[in-house]
Amino acid sequence: MSLNLYQKLSQQYQQQEIEAEARQHREYDADFAQWAKGCGVIRHTAATQLQVFELATALQEGGLIADKAECYRKLTALDVLTNQAMWLVVHMTYSKHVFLDGRDLDADDFKRDPQGHTGGSLNMVPAYAALLAVNSLTGQHRDWLMGQGHCVAAIDALQLLSGTAFPERKRAYPLTDAGLSDFVQDFYNYRVRPDGKPLSPLGSHVNVHTKGARIEGGYLGFAGLQYVHQPLPGERLVAFLSDGAFEEQRGSDWAARWWRAEDSGLVSPIMIANGRRIDQRTTVAQQGGSEWFMEHLSNQGFAPFVIDGRDPAAFVCAVYFMEQHLSHAAETVASGAARYPVPLPYCIAETIKGYGFPGAGTNAAHGLPLGSNPRRDNEALTFFRRGAKALWQAEADWRGAVALLQQPKVPMPPVAVTITRHDPHWLKDPLSPMAAIDGYFTDLVEVNPHLRVRVGNPDELRSNRMNQTLDLLKHRVTEPEQGVAEAVDGCVITALNEEAVVSACLANQSGLNMVVSYEAFATKMLGALRQTIIFARHQKEADDPAPWLGVPVISTSHVWENGKNEQSHQDPSLAESLLGEMADMARVVFPADGNSAMACIKACYGDLGTVWNLVVPKSTVPAFMDAKQALTLVQDGAICLRGNCAADLQLVACGAYQLQQALKASDRLKEKGVAHSLVYLLEPGRFRVPRDEYEAAVQADPKVLDALFPARVQYRVFLSHTRPEVLLGHARMLDLGPKRTVALGYVNQGGTLDTDGLLFANRCTWADAVAALARLSGAAPQDWLSAQEWAAIRGEGDPYDVIRHPYPQMQ
Repeated sequence: MSLNLYQKLSQQYQQQEIEAEARQHREYDADFAQWAKGCGVIRHTAATQLQVFELATALQEGGLIADKAECYRKLTALDVLTNQAMWLVVHMTYSKHVFLDGRDLDADDFKRDPQGHTGGSLNMVPAYAALLAVNSLTGQHRDWLMGQGHCVAAIDALQLLSGTAFPERKRAYPLTDAGLSDFVQDFYNYRVRPDGKPLSPLGSHVNVHTKGARIEGGYLGFAGLQYVHQPLPGERLVAFLSDGAFEEQRGSDWAARWWRAEDSGLVSPIMIANGRRIDQRTTVAQQGGSEWFMEHLSNQGFAPFVIDGRDPAAFVCAVYFMEQHLSHAAETVASGAARYPVPLPYCIAETIKGYGFPGAGTNAAHGLPLGSNPRRDNEALTFFRRGAKALWQAEADWRGAVALLQQPKVPMPPVAVTITRHDPHWLKDPLSPMAAIDGYFTDLVEVNPHLRVRVGNPDELRSNRMNQTLDLLKHRVTEPEQGVAEAVDGCVITALNEEAVVSACLANQSGLNMVVSYEAFATKMLGALRQTIIFARHQKEADDPAPWLGVPVISTSHVWENGKNEQSHQDPSLAESLLGEMADMARVVFPADGNSAMACIKACYGDLGTVWNLVVPKSTVPAFMDAKQALTLVQDGAICLRGNCAADLQLVACGAYQLQQALKASDRLKEKGVAHSLVYLLEPGRFRVPRDEYEAAVQADPKVLDALFPARVQYRVFLSHTRPEVLLGHARMLDLGPKRTVALGYVNQGGTLDTDGLLFANRCTWADAVAALARLSGAAPQDWLSAQEWAAIRGEGDPYDVIRHPYPQMQ
């Protein structure tokens, strides 16, 4: 089967012909007629009835069901379950008591402060219920992804009623009046446990206690960027999207460009088009609704079609036919009769926000559709009773429906993704650290052929010294350009959209990933990264740690290398923001050279369920560390490169260019006979005051802390890649206080400058470090600096007495 039926229904048939054909099926088949009657608030249009007849025919011909009646009986059961789940959803929002006999609730049965995203959740019930039904009809499991995570009540309600929830949830909330009353009371329950964690496992958004969840869905739009990159061949994924989220993140309309049957499973994107955001209509609705959106999608390589989003059977048909269409398209490409991109099916489920309950279609439907609390308002109470009565199903009926919709066995996921990580080819000579990563990464790709590879590239992969990677893996395109590293099956996802390319890697949780970006523009990835980091942390706390390989997000062409591109390109904000996340999940590291960069990559891929932000120079730098030092640096988080750490004075560098300045400062101190030590700080987050036991587990060993940063150090000067206050705040264990510590770094000064010019503009040259140590220790800076150098850093002399001239031939 294909999507031709939808085109036929929308273009060729007149409504009278559709009605007539549907009537014939009802008259001919009693089981079909029974289903076609509908149930509760579910009604089946004539068009949906024809879709269901075609579905039953296809399933029977495919040997998936014994006869069409089996299909119709399961779809009848689906109607019953959908109504009952909608009934439970509205109770989750409003009530604190549930009575399975459907009696009218009294005012005292309602919550004092009802909360919920009721309208969207009601719209999601038919969609997710349909997923259960199509699984049952085909005997095949499907994963799911939901972009509108605030609609989680729909999935939690359905999983509980259908018995597909986690065992611990089923034990906590048995399907009795008391069990379901506990369930609704725990929804939006703000109480905390003694350890500060939420008392209730039910969240306002998708969380790790919802079975099958992969993302929270609180950051709208990212599911639309990720779904096409998630399933492996042989897997099936249904992605629930929203028309409101469509305008949140650009890039979802490129999905058809990325899908390849050879390395991707079947995807079924479904937009719940209810036409409303919180306060007003969506942009799609304002632009012209589904008709405009279909034209837009068609221009982007999709095969869009519209269904009745109020009817769960319409969703069942859509998922089945989308998979059939995509499978057939892949076979056509394999035979040579077609080529990529194939038209990617895309379902638009038209509905009314909050359909099936009073207040549907209003702005209020987003949260509390009744507009008032039934506990205090008699009119709201009347509307709730009326709405609930229309949805309620007898317990024997919905339990029978659940039994009929028996689910196939869910495949057991791997405990962890496995990778072979050999040692890199260690460097002795100067090289770009990015080039070192490039060589090591291509080696890892070649020795791990079982892993699907995704490289996220907003642009300029070659400029960022990833030449071998690009030549081996190539940009994924639909029409390769001759002489350019492009291929239809390329593994480099390139688009001038940081959110889209990082999402390709975050979704590829069964594979090997790397993201490379200009540091300044990588900041745009923060929302997507944070959503992944938070979810993985919650998995760890639930004793079910994420199994995916660590994801390296490389920030290069960074602050100190991008002076030529003005201050917009000089921004360390991503590293600064990620330092604020939990240090066991967001590993922010500043490799100083090629060896330390490769050591970080090796460690990253062995650190499951984490994101590593590597801030890496692309310019050639010396090999400051040998293999042993590089591995020690990654293990300990810092290393002493010069001097005795018991000396009174200490220089601490964090960042490759900061190390270069620190070494120059150290040279001057040595020349002046000043005892000191120089420590390189790779990972500031491991020297913070830990905020919980998980973060404490990754903190630097106390022996390392005592050895590198002993209490007898009297004065300490930091040279930081980031803004100095950020480093001091996070590496709090190393701050001796304002009278004994100075931090130098980026202070928001810049322009069209070279690296030395940027260092000078931000007052963090080697000379500034020497002067700072002198002031702290009570010495006169002029004792350690020449008069010209001292004048230069005070803004009264020639800058090029302390930094290199950009045009030495003109000096």
